[in-house]
Amino acid sequence: MRCSSCQHTNSRVLESRSAESGQSIRRRRECLSCQHRFTTYERIEFVPITVIKRDSKRESFDRSKLVRGLVRACEKTGLSNSALETLAEEIEAQLQGRSLREIASSEIGELVLLHLRPLSEVAYVRFASVYRQFRGIRDFVDTLNHLQNPLNCIQNQDTPSDLEAGTPAADACDRESPASCATGS
Repeated sequence: MRCSSCQHTNSRVLESRSAESGQSIRRRRECLSCQHRFTTYERIEFVPITVIKRDSKRESFDRSKLVRGLVRACEKTGLSNSALETLAEEIEAQLQGRSLREIASSEIGELVLLHLRPLSEVAYVRFASVYRQFRGIRDFVDTLNHLQNPLNCIQNQDTPSDLEAGTPAADACDRESPASCATGS
C-alpha cells in the first residue's frame, strides 16, 4: 500500500477493525519511511449488476438511487437514515448473491416492498404508489386492503381463468405482485 504522503510502498498496520456493517475492513497504517499515518479500506470486489429498466434500457445498479427512493418513501415515518442505508445494503447484498448479473427493475422494486412492509406500512404504500404507477384511488384502496388482510388475499385466490384480460382484477394483477393480486379485486 502506497503512503498517501511520500508514496513509499512499505507500511505497517497499526489497527484493523470491521466497517460498513461488516462489508469492509478499516486499517490504520503507518509509513515505514516518513511515519505518516493513514487509513485504508479493504472491500470485497463486487461484479457490476446491470438493471433492465421498464423501457428495456440497461444501466448499472446505483445504490444511491435506491437510497434516495427509500428516503423519499420514508419521509416523516420515523425511520432513521442509518436504517435505510442498512436496508439498501441488505438489498444490494441479495442482488449480489444472485448468479444473474442482469436484473429487472421490477425485481428490485418487489425486493424493496418486501423489506419495507414490516418496517412501515406508510412507506410501503408510498413506494408502491410510485413503483407500481398508481393511476387512481382504487389502486391505493387495493394496496391498503392487501396490507390489512394478507391472509384473506391468499384464501380467496382466483384461478387464472377468472382473470380475463381487461377486467379490473386482471388490470390490478398487471400492477401488483403475484401475492398482492391473489384476491383478483
